[in-house]
Amino acid sequence: MVDRVLVTLDGVVRDADAPLVYADDIGVLRGDGVFETVLLRAGVACAIEFHLGRLRRSTQALDLPEPELGKWREAVETAAKEWGSEREGVMRLVLTRGRDREMSGIPSTVQTGDLAGAAPAPTAFVLVAPVSERVEKARAEGVAVMTLSRGISIDLAQAAPWQLLGAKTLSYATNMAALRFAARMGADDVIFTSTENRVLEGPRSTVVIARDKQLITPPAKNGVLPGVTQRTLFIEAEKAGWSCRYESLFTADLLTCDSIWMLSSISLAARVNSLDGLRMSAPDNAEEIIELVGRGIERAGAVGDW
Repeated sequence: MVDRVLVTLDGVVRDADAPLVYADDIGVLRGDGVFETVLLRAGVACAIEFHLGRLRRSTQALDLPEPELGKWREAVETAAKEWGSEREGVMRLVLTRGRDREMSGIPSTVQTGDLAGAAPAPTAFVLVAPVSERVEKARAEGVAVMTLSRGISIDLAQAAPWQLLGAKTLSYATNMAALRFAARMGADDVIFTSTENRVLEGPRSTVVIARDKQLITPPAKNGVLPGVTQRTLFIEAEKAGWSCRYESLFTADLLTCDSIWMLSSISLAARVNSLDGLRMSAPDNAEEIIELVGRGIERAGAVGDW
């Protein structure tokens, strides 16, 4: 049983221990690229079409070449087959701008005309690895969360779209710093807040609150990444009679709701069991929400189902 699978966009299965990315790759030097993280379950890349759609939107935000989704689908299928169906896996789709080739006066986005070929070829690959113990614990026990100010207004995404707040980029240093700070404070995860005390998102998750038979998450216009798992939950929950809304939330709403959930493609539904040191008991419908998330992800299906 392999512990990692690496597939490039030409469909070739590579040695995961052999070098692949050049030292002068712009993704390495500047974090200039995008990625998606996908759960492999029973040999299926869950909600893959949602992820590919978000990958495409992220490349557009960064002025990267339009991704050839057909090739990505083939690489995903190859990686999933190599990984097998006996265990879950974490699949990462990574796309960078490629090697740093300084060419005076030639923008890196040039693709056609007399300068065809001037732009560096993007680096693209699919990597699969095992699900971590952290994920298993978060699913089973929930997570202790602390709120941290991101130091920005909810208006920033619309006032300064070049900030890329709605894109899933490789520039994750700030998010990782927040998680390390939370760990030093004895917490597992973080909920970012705005300067207006509005709820934003987690460093690697979407925040959803449950109130009675309602599920509410902050809207993308507030500068949060649209969540794939959250979207599949809303589709499934509405079928089950829940009211699902995109609505701005204040930090006070976190204290008055029935439950808070950190949703992500790998952890799926991690219930917040402690917020800023305040214990939060599981509501009666906690198991239902977990089941809705699992069912939503699985029904989102494999390649081509959406």
